[in-house]
Amino acid sequence: MRRRVIILGAAGRDFHNFNVFFRNNKGYEVVCFTATQIPGIEGRKYPAKLAGELYPNGIPIYPESELETLIKKYDVHDVVFAYSDVSHEHVMHLAARAQAAGATFILQGPKDSMLKSKRPVIAVCAVRTGAGKSPLTRKIAEILRKNGKKFVVVRHPMPYGQLEKQEVERFEKLEDLKRYNCTIEEMEEYEHHIKNGTVVYAGIDYEKIIKEAEKEAEVILWDGGNNDIPFYKPDLLFVVADALRAGHELSYYPGETNFRMADVIVVSKYSANKKGGERIIKNAKMINPRAKVIKSDLEIAVEGDVEGKKVLVVEDGPTVTHGGMAYGAGYVAAKNAHAKIIDPRKFAVGSIKETFEKYPHLKEVLPAMGYGEKQMKELEETINKSNAEVVVIGTPIDLSRHLKVNKKCARVSYSIKEIEGSIEEEVEGFLKKAIERINF
Repeated sequence: MRRRVIILGAAGRDFHNFNVFFRNNKGYEVVCFTATQIPGIEGRKYPAKLAGELYPNGIPIYPESELETLIKKYDVHDVVFAYSDVSHEHVMHLAARAQAAGATFILQGPKDSMLKSKRPVIAVCAVRTGAGKSPLTRKIAEILRKNGKKFVVVRHPMPYGQLEKQEVERFEKLEDLKRYNCTIEEMEEYEHHIKNGTVVYAGIDYEKIIKEAEKEAEVILWDGGNNDIPFYKPDLLFVVADALRAGHELSYYPGETNFRMADVIVVSKYSANKKGGERIIKNAKMINPRAKVIKSDLEIAVEGDVEGKKVLVVEDGPTVTHGGMAYGAGYVAAKNAHAKIIDPRKFAVGSIKETFEKYPHLKEVLPAMGYGEKQMKELEETINKSNAEVVVIGTPIDLSRHLKVNKKCARVSYSIKEIEGSIEEEVEGFLKKAIERINF
């Protein structure tokens, strides 16, 4: 008899684990997925086209809140946890719920979920979302380009649209963002690479994606999402740990897994909290002494006049929502410019208002929520209703290109700067070894 399975997810790791381990496995029957973190995912189906021959009707997706009911309804044997950026306590509460309802609770590891590429893989992951993966990935891309290597970025999935059309996505031009109907969250992760001349792959089926990527790349650069572990077995693993959230490297899942696996640990925002940075370094020496440690800061730049102005600060959504941060680079830039930061909550409408209710720690910044056209319109309305003189955009994309904003905007950008240790030395040292091992 096939073991009946529920996969707990958030439209990313859950689909990947299904594709790699369960899709063609006749020993298991995945009866449903559940969804959390990302609004609007539940109620859909994982389509039959992607689910394979064993699932001619596709697989339904329900809210995670219905877990116990679903275990009873489907007489479930196994509950598989498959999403990221949550505390160890959160994971074990779900384990207790699953077990109390009679099921076995499973965390699948690298052997069951990582694919092996024919090309060398450099992976960038983190302890928490919003730690500074994006500027590190851009830095590594610059180093690869400088060394004359053909590479592509493969990005952790964010399939929030029509799943059948998102199996394999390739982004080379900004027009491709529109072609694939990308959400704000997707554009935040792809646009900065595209502007730098880097091809980005993403989607749902990462086995098909890597086969396409290998056709044009000598090196694969994995750009991780949240604090998830890589989908491809890394040959060189960078893990970013945020000095402002010191201790999370031992208390968040799967951030601790990344921290223990890392070849290079990059402590970000070190100067903003040196005590926290040193705590991370101490923990690294204790549980992963083989890893190289690099101290770094984020250098923040502002395009636009912010000095002394009344401003609305818009930050990267995941960083300040389930990432738990109260602010990001936009807020820091506004503070440095002695701007008067307004409370965005009084102007929030629709799902944006609901986001503030769900994340009460947010008081001075507006999360750039845009999981679909309706929410993007609500974000636009919230911004335009505000009494700000200037909108400080701390997201990786220029929101004014995608929303009709009726105010002046100031873009905030950030790049990584080493304080101690060299990212370039680590990458170039790896490339020399990889050349000996693999025919580029």
